[in-house]
Amino acid sequence: MVDRPAESNAAQPLSPSFRLEQFRDYLALEAGNSRHTVESYVRDVRRLVTHAAAKGASRPDEVTAAQLREFVYELKDIGLAPATIHRQISAIRTYFRFLVGEGYAARNPSERIESPKRWHTLPTVLTQAETDRLLSAPTPEDPRGIRDRALLEFAYATGARVSELVGLTLQDIQFEEGIARLFGKGAKQRLVPVGRRALGAVALYVREIRPTLDRGKGRGVLFLNARGTPLSRVGAWGIITQAAKRAGITKRVTPHTLRHTFATHLLQGGADLRAVQEMLGHADLSTTQLYTHVDRDYLRSVHRQFHPRA
Repeated sequence: MVDRPAESNAAQPLSPSFRLEQFRDYLALEAGNSRHTVESYVRDVRRLVTHAAAKGASRPDEVTAAQLREFVYELKDIGLAPATIHRQISAIRTYFRFLVGEGYAARNPSERIESPKRWHTLPTVLTQAETDRLLSAPTPEDPRGIRDRALLEFAYATGARVSELVGLTLQDIQFEEGIARLFGKGAKQRLVPVGRRALGAVALYVREIRPTLDRGKGRGVLFLNARGTPLSRVGAWGIITQAAKRAGITKRVTPHTLRHTFATHLLQGGADLRAVQEMLGHADLSTTQLYTHVDRDYLRSVHRQFHPRA
C-alpha cells in the first residue's frame, strides 16, 4: 500500500497556530476564489501542515525550506501528476504569503520551492552501459581520438562543467595525488578526485598527442584543437556529441549530460549527498538534491523491471 504523506491523517486536529480557518476565510472572502479552489488549497495546505507537524513543527515559523522540499519530493515519489504537484506548490506559496502578510509568520520558507517543470528539464542521464560505450567510442588509431578519450574520461570522472574542461591547464592536474583543480562559477576553486582510468587517459594524451598539437599557442591549456589553440566550448560539445553518435546512443548527449551522469551514478552507488555537492561545486545543497529525482526514477524503473509484482 502506498504511503501518501499526511493523507491518512488529514482529519486529525491540528494546532490553531497554523491558522487554517483564517486561511480559508482569506481565500474565500479577500482573494475571492471559487469554492472549489478554496477547498483544494485548504486540503493541500492541511496535508503539508500534517506532514510538518509529524516532523516536529508546532507553528508555521518552525517549518523549514528543507521540510518543504522533502514534502514536495514525497509528492513526486508517490506518483502525483506534475499538474497536481504544481497546484500543491501554489497553495503552499499562497499560504505562507498570507501568514507573512497577516503577521502570523516572520518568514516565507516557500520562496525557493522548485516546480515540477524544472524536474522535466533535467538533462538525460546515461546508463552505465551507455557510458562505457561513449567512453570507448573514440578510435585510438586517430591521434585526436586519444585526446577525445581523455576529455570524455575526465568529464565523467570529475563532473566538470564544459567551461571547466576547456579552461583546465596542465598545472591543474596532480597526477601523483590523483586530484584536479577546477575553477567554477565566479572563479571559485575546488579540488576533485580523478580516477585511475581518467588519469591514465589524460597522461597518454599529454605524453603522446598534446606535444604534436601545441605550436606555441596552447597557453598551457590541457585540451587543444587541431590548430594547436585551446579547445573551445563548441569544440568540446562536438567531441561529446560525435562520440555519442558513434556509440549508437539515441539520447541527446551534451557536456552537461556527463556531469549529470557523474552525479547520478555516485548517488546510485550510495555516495553522500554533501560529498557530491562538494565535487560538483554547488553552493547550495538544494541544487544537488535535484539529482536525487533521477536517482529515484532509476530505482523505480529497476523495481518495475525486476519485481515480480511490480
